[in-house]
Amino acid sequence: MQGSKGKVLVVDDDRLVLATVTHGLSQAGFEVIDADNGDDAILLAREHRPDLALLDIRMEGKTGFDVADYLRESLGTPFMFLSAFADSATVQRVRELGAVAYLVKPLDVAQIVPTVEAAVSNVRRGGAPRPVPAGPAAAPVATPVVPVVAAPAAPRDLLSDPLPLAVGVLMHRYSITRHQALERLQRLADADGRSLAMHAAALVDAAELLARHAD
Repeated sequence: MQGSKGKVLVVDDDRLVLATVTHGLSQAGFEVIDADNGDDAILLAREHRPDLALLDIRMEGKTGFDVADYLRESLGTPFMFLSAFADSATVQRVRELGAVAYLVKPLDVAQIVPTVEAAVSNVRRGGAPRPVPAGPAAAPVATPVVPVVAAPAAPRDLLSDPLPLAVGVLMHRYSITRHQALERLQRLADADGRSLAMHAAALVDAAELLARHAD
């Protein structure tokens, strides 16, 4: 993509989180490739050769660790993790694999973007990925880092923008791609004579209402 800040592979089996992070990085100027499972992630990485991969850890089938191991050994692609888990065993494995960053959910997209920007910038300057150190420290991503934990936030913070959330709902409901979901959402908005943002908000409200009734 001409003029993009870099190419990023985002992998998460939670389609709502996937849509939100993908949308946020795209809005920030990155070319984003997304996958909701490890097998597709590996295939897409081989095809597109991203500058950086942002990986969830615990997924059905191949885990984020499996994908990271392949990226490191076969493609030399730098990677970081975005996960809800920060136990000692997980952190140790992250260090062993040599992740450039480890971000612990919940995080707002505004917190993710600067970390991705710094990592991709380092890669494009020719900086080699470096492993996470053993000591408890926080540093710019151009140098090794340990888990970055956000301040406690409401679970909805990561998904507060109704547009990517609505896209994620459609992806999940109809098993379609992010691009197809966005096109469907635009058609629905046009048919109702509403803006895309207004229709997205209405769809999210309807989905939440159905979820409450289901409970």
